[in-house]
Amino acid sequence: MNFLGTVVLETERLIIRPFSTGDAHDMFHNWANSSHVTRYLTWPVHETEADSGEILNIWVKDYEDPKNYNWCIEWKENHHAIGSIGVVHMKEEIEEAEVGYCIGEEYWRQGIMTEALKAVIRFLFEEAGFNRVCARHDTDNPNSGRVMKAAGMQYEGTMRQAGKNNRGICDCTLYAITKDQYINRSLF
Repeated sequence: MNFLGTVVLETERLIIRPFSTGDAHDMFHNWANSSHVTRYLTWPVHETEADSGEILNIWVKDYEDPKNYNWCIEWKENHHAIGSIGVVHMKEEIEEAEVGYCIGEEYWRQGIMTEALKAVIRFLFEEAGFNRVCARHDTDNPNSGRVMKAAGMQYEGTMRQAGKNNRGICDCTLYAITKDQYINRSLF
């Protein structure tokens, strides 16, 4: 694997880039303050813009580690930070990256997260040298699974009471794609 860190990726509608401390306002107002957005996530709603700023200070320092992959999703149309996507777990021994993501509700159901996930999958396979990319979602959040499927990932199973999020203990559905599958697909 090539640990390249969080490099800038670009798609038709998005700039997928490292976060900066200046993203606190957008982060707070576009997704982090929403209990609707965070209900299936593992971190609590941010109560203030300062909460978002504190997290961003940590994340910006974490970019010193080339094994850190944590992107801001910027909407090209208005240059606002609208969400995040990144590697939330890594298993180096099998060259696996588990991806997690969230996006502001105003940007739901427009194919934006699928576009971002495809770009990250492409980077993880073609540039960073991973062999497997996976993601999981609460079974009560099937829209997240639709994003994974649309990005070329395949359903691998449902694990009962295998996760915990802001709603409590939950069942998790796992999707994944291997490098071989990626190479042999025309989705990307």
